[in-house]
Amino acid sequence: MKSPRLFDHIDSWVFDLDNTLYPHHLNLWQQVDARISEFVGAWLKVSTEEARRIQKDYYLRYGTTMRGMMTEHGVRADDYLAYVHRIDHSPLEPNPAMGAAIAKLPGRKLILTNGSTDHAGAVLARLGLTEQFEAVFDIIAAELEPKPAPQTYRKFLSDHAVDPTRAAMFEDLARNLVVPHELGMTTVLVVPDGSREVVREDWELEGRDASHVDHVTDDLTGFLQKLAEKA
Repeated sequence: MKSPRLFDHIDSWVFDLDNTLYPHHLNLWQQVDARISEFVGAWLKVSTEEARRIQKDYYLRYGTTMRGMMTEHGVRADDYLAYVHRIDHSPLEPNPAMGAAIAKLPGRKLILTNGSTDHAGAVLARLGLTEQFEAVFDIIAAELEPKPAPQTYRKFLSDHAVDPTRAAMFEDLARNLVVPHELGMTTVLVVPDGSREVVREDWELEGRDASHVDHVTDDLTGFLQKLAEKA
């Protein structure tokens, strides 16, 4: 039986963005998902069904559909990101309780996302969390190599002088916690709360019992509030 790593030594708090800082059931990412399908279909001149198949294949194999489109078809990252992140962020509402809990955590707070800084900025602004985070490390900062690529985490840690043995990582995809755990981070998997339907691939919802997952929560705000109380 595994002994999960704890938080008493943590001084850097690292958060994924989409489906982590806001609930899965808002399905905000589905807007991006739909625009990715549109981009793939238009670029490759294929049917909606074939675009969807290619999109999900690249997502699984390359970490992001964008990386697959760049590698296989020479797509420019700027063109892709500008198109797929042009969405309606209005489903997001301010979460002052989460903001207060994050503010009470000791140390630094950073975002590590496969999205863009523009998208992250819009999400954080809608959630009322902009002031809580020191920096956003996005797909451009990662030199277009998405999580779960090991070099992406290493570059993030180096760029922001984060000691992984004193850091915690919050993510909604278990596979994106493998490398952080190997590097010594305390890992937290954020899962749907089960109250409403979510649109996810089956593999995206796996991994709750994996050895590289120290903690699982379906209520990130509540989880952070408990950590803040102990801080």
